[in-house]
Amino acid sequence: MNELEGLTALIIEPHAGMRSTIHNMLNMCGLNKIDHVGGSNQAVKHLGLKQYDLILCEYGLEGGQDGQQLLEDVRHHKLMPLSTMFFMVTAEGDYGKVVSAAELGPTDYVLKPFTADRLLERIARGLERRNALLPVYELMEAGSQREAIDACIEGEARHPRYFVDFLRLRAELHMFLGEPDEAEPIYRKLIETKAIAWARLGLAKTLVLRERYEEARDILEDLVDSNKNFLDAYDWLARTHEAAGALGAAQAVLADAVAVSPHAVRRLRKLGETALEAGDHDTAEKVLKQVVSKAKYSEFKDPQDHVRLVQTLVRKGDPVQAAAVIRDLDKSMAFQKNTPLCSAIASSLVHEYTGNEARLAESLETALVANRDAPELRPELKLELARTCIDNGMQEGAVEIVRDVMRNAQNGAAMARAMAVFEQAGQGEMAQKLAMESRQEVIDLVASGAAKAKEGDYKGAVVLMQEAATKLPDNPQVVFNAALAVLKCLDHEGWDDRLGQQALGLITGVRRLDPVNPKLPALAGMHQQILKKYDKGPRLKKAG
Repeated sequence: MNELEGLTALIIEPHAGMRSTIHNMLNMCGLNKIDHVGGSNQAVKHLGLKQYDLILCEYGLEGGQDGQQLLEDVRHHKLMPLSTMFFMVTAEGDYGKVVSAAELGPTDYVLKPFTADRLLERIARGLERRNALLPVYELMEAGSQREAIDACIEGEARHPRYFVDFLRLRAELHMFLGEPDEAEPIYRKLIETKAIAWARLGLAKTLVLRERYEEARDILEDLVDSNKNFLDAYDWLARTHEAAGALGAAQAVLADAVAVSPHAVRRLRKLGETALEAGDHDTAEKVLKQVVSKAKYSEFKDPQDHVRLVQTLVRKGDPVQAAAVIRDLDKSMAFQKNTPLCSAIASSLVHEYTGNEARLAESLETALVANRDAPELRPELKLELARTCIDNGMQEGAVEIVRDVMRNAQNGAAMARAMAVFEQAGQGEMAQKLAMESRQEVIDLVASGAAKAKEGDYKGAVVLMQEAATKLPDNPQVVFNAALAVLKCLDHEGWDDRLGQQALGLITGVRRLDPVNPKLPALAGMHQQILKKYDKGPRLKKAG
């Protein structure tokens, strides 16, 4: 039992008696550094402050979210290191439902009732696997993805018992690096050897990233048909339909997923937004009301949800209920960062509908000022604000917003949505003019940063490009060049811990915005060379 000595644990269990029982069992197993919480929100707060070696989570949590949905949220928001072992405690009757519910399941399941010996057996099994994979995890979290791939290949030979785990990690690393062509044969090999559902999902992802939507759709539809609980397959199938312009089909898939997992706020939000965009206002209202209700007491609440609900209610001709939603927003999220801006946008929609011109002008002025300090606000809401400005004689404000959205456009589709605001108002020439200006501004900005670096002013280039990336966090060209400027500065001016962290964050941003950018491997390779140059690679622990 000494193998557990020094490990830290978090127990997530709503019933005090059971928390005490599990605590005592862990003590009997030799584990003493233990925290426990009663629900998901408390768990999120703990995980935001502290890392744990293992988590024991009851599947049947109270408060509208089960353990599987908590795990999904924790992984989505990156609140748990890769090396943390997550054990789902579940009754045998629920096991069949939860074991297939997610692409990334827990480390293991502990079926109730269980003894201390059974718990120790599960933890020991998870610890053996973690120790085998630990070198890869540490390299991944240090940003050394290339070296992590090499460690996977080495691990396959050293630990044949975990051959499938290493292959899976290797495929995911290639996907992370924007190399779906490299990941595809690995997923195909996994399918041939194991016929594993998540391997087929991985293959479908490689096809989606390369815009081979029909092939991806066929795989994903088969996955959903054969496993009604495979939520990640629903998400990617909806994404595939949406990319192909089939909003109705995407909405139907998301509705099926929500029926399987009704408490996952992120998926509910996506369903509500898709229904709103598709013009299904009845569904949008029903779903977005659930989102607002469920997220209100969550650590991941977002005032933008209230604006979406107000949009829906106004389009349905219900300004009274929309005004009540705004009052709820002002009361329940008074201290959230973007609440004043969201409240002003939502109020402008209501006042526009009711014809209260004075209050409308006031709300628009407030929103325009607040919007200048909100680069993270969703572009859809910014464009709704711009539309309201155009329709109500505030052309200058609309130009400012649309230009900002265009400069921050991730791709051609995002640029087209921004242009549509002026085109639908009969101002196609203005849309073209703003698009050309915004593209040129980005080109000039990137060129200025490159010129400073060429002159040897590496710190000046970093300042310029960091400011640009702060203002335009979703423009892949800007974020890429900001990362390049930071790396060049580190290479020529010497190591700086703060810049080193920023480089890693910017490279991660490029992968998120443009995962198949052909220059990504070279950027990542430069990062690795600089880490080696200054001996900043991860210090790997010895794994058994």
